[in-house]
Amino acid sequence: MDGKTTKMPKVAKVKNKAPAEIQITAEQLLREAKERDLEILPPPPKQKISDPEELRDYQHRKRKAFEDNIRKNRLVIGNWLKYAQWEESQKQVQRARSIYERALDVDHRNVTLWLKYTEMEMRNRQVNHSRNLWDRAVTILPRVSQFWYKYTYMEEMLENVAGARQVFERWMEWQPDEQAWQTYINFELRYKELDRARQIYERFVMVHPDVKHWIKYARFEENHGFINSARKIYERAVEFFGDEELDERLFIAFAKFEENQKEHDRARVIYKYALDHIPKDRNKELYKAYTIHEKKYGDRSGIEDVIVNKRKYMYEQEVIENPTNYDAWFDYIRLVENEGNVDDIRDTYERAIANVPPSKDKQFWRRYIYLWINYALYEELEAEDIDRARQVYKTCLELIPHKIFTFSKIWLMYAQFEVRCKYLKQARKTLGMALGICPRDKLYRGYIDLEIQLREFDRCRILYQKFLEYGPENCVTWIKFAELETLLGDIDRARAIYEIAVKQPRLDMPELLWKSYIDFEVSQGETDKARHLYERLLERTVHVKVWLSYAKFELNSENADNINTDLARRVYERANDSLRSAGEKESRVLLLEAWKDFETEAGDTDKIEKVLAKMPRRVKKRQKVVSESGVEEGWEEVFDYIFPEDEMVRPNLKLLAAAKQWRKKQVLPENSESNDNQAEEKENSPHTPIEDNENNTENES
Repeated sequence: MDGKTTKMPKVAKVKNKAPAEIQITAEQLLREAKERDLEILPPPPKQKISDPEELRDYQHRKRKAFEDNIRKNRLVIGNWLKYAQWEESQKQVQRARSIYERALDVDHRNVTLWLKYTEMEMRNRQVNHSRNLWDRAVTILPRVSQFWYKYTYMEEMLENVAGARQVFERWMEWQPDEQAWQTYINFELRYKELDRARQIYERFVMVHPDVKHWIKYARFEENHGFINSARKIYERAVEFFGDEELDERLFIAFAKFEENQKEHDRARVIYKYALDHIPKDRNKELYKAYTIHEKKYGDRSGIEDVIVNKRKYMYEQEVIENPTNYDAWFDYIRLVENEGNVDDIRDTYERAIANVPPSKDKQFWRRYIYLWINYALYEELEAEDIDRARQVYKTCLELIPHKIFTFSKIWLMYAQFEVRCKYLKQARKTLGMALGICPRDKLYRGYIDLEIQLREFDRCRILYQKFLEYGPENCVTWIKFAELETLLGDIDRARAIYEIAVKQPRLDMPELLWKSYIDFEVSQGETDKARHLYERLLERTVHVKVWLSYAKFELNSENADNINTDLARRVYERANDSLRSAGEKESRVLLLEAWKDFETEAGDTDKIEKVLAKMPRRVKKRQKVVSESGVEEGWEEVFDYIFPEDEMVRPNLKLLAAAKQWRKKQVLPENSESNDNQAEEKENSPHTPIEDNENNTENES
């Protein structure tokens, strides 16, 4: 033994240190322990007391334990309650009562303690003790409703109705919540004391002046058949709350009461009174009830009134949420105008126009300004108050920021209003002031139209002169001025106006002015002057429409030798040469088409062939697409026109065609004869009008 050396045990090495596939958590271990009931201890053995001595010993030990707990934690009411309940279980009521009294000395405001104490006395049928305890409890804690409920319930169970009523009266002196009052009322109703219940309701609605309590009071009278009393209660409630504190619930209940009594007229009057006196934002349910009532018992006019009132309420809500919603104001005003009440209409207009757009941007004023227009028209046409309408116009004109923008319509309508009122001087003064503050084309035209209607042509001339000084580039103004002079028979003056107009360096629509000038000369029978005007116009522009109009003029003009056709043909020839030199291919095509139609109507075959020989061919071409930055973006196909006259000027095209023909002969010698014949046919074939020819694309490329 001594010679042998002791070997140390080997430490077991873990060969696989990877985590196990199934992991066990602490929660799982606890759950399994709970399921196997590993921690449940066996219950203590039951003790059986067999003699009084053992009972006294047991009671002494328990009392000592309870007293020790109380000494340790005097303020823990649970220890006192357990002690008292144990004494009660031992039939020691006097001891339990003593424990409760000691506990009350510790905490006399503990509600649970009072309840347990009184319940013990009631269980042991100690009525006087219970009553004494309830009196003490409600005296010390009068705001604890549970004491009062149990106290009155005990007295009622003892059939002491007078005592219960006395307890209720003591309770009501503290003005408790509405549930306490309702309990008192139900107590009286159980014993059929309606008068007492009515008196309690009277006190109840004064202590708690709420709408629902008044409604309960009225329904109490209604349910017991006192209809007149119920109606008086509703009326008293309306007077009690006044106009400021009115509630829609009261009126809905009042109206439904009258509806149940078949007094539909009374109900309708109540609804209307409520709608007139309750603010719009608090009578949503009232509208619904009124609508249902009218649909049930009303006629067509009544239903329409309800719908109108509902729509008015809807519009009122919209304009309150967004005062600058002028479309809602228009609908609202239209609805009010249908009712015909002048004061309401004016009030609505005043409210609408008070919402001035916050921005000085004209687009926000466009709808707003029509409120003023409608207001002024209403005062003039419907209300027939001229002075008020004039004041509306003046106020509107003062409100508009004319230095930033203006509304010509308002100025013109005000001037027309003064003309209707036979104040012509004021109308002219208004328009003159408008032209001085904010001159506009529409103002000039309106003022001129007014003077033309009044046959004041000298004033019209002056206005046209001012108008042209303001906007000399306006061709329509020049034309209207010349037409006025033409109507007045002053031809020379009209021609002079046209001459001044065409010499202006800048015009907005010169083609319209020249056309009007030429038509004026034609209407006066001045063919030579009209032809001279065409020539002057062609010096400024070579537009195809001018040439076409010139040719048409020559064709329709009156000539002594009947040479209209030759003159028109000469115009077409000049136009063709001019457009060819200008490089206007599309315009030239339009000209040739019109020329062909002209020659067809003339019926000259040789001339038609000559025009057809000038018609171009339409071919496809490929051209590069270059962006604005100069980058090539690919190719595109476009149509181009090749005129025979241009081909004669460009011989290189024929040279390229001959070279290509020679190439074909080299590649396909066997088809050379046929290719030569086709080339000869192509050279000898006449030119046809506009046609697609994709082979020409290859020749061009």
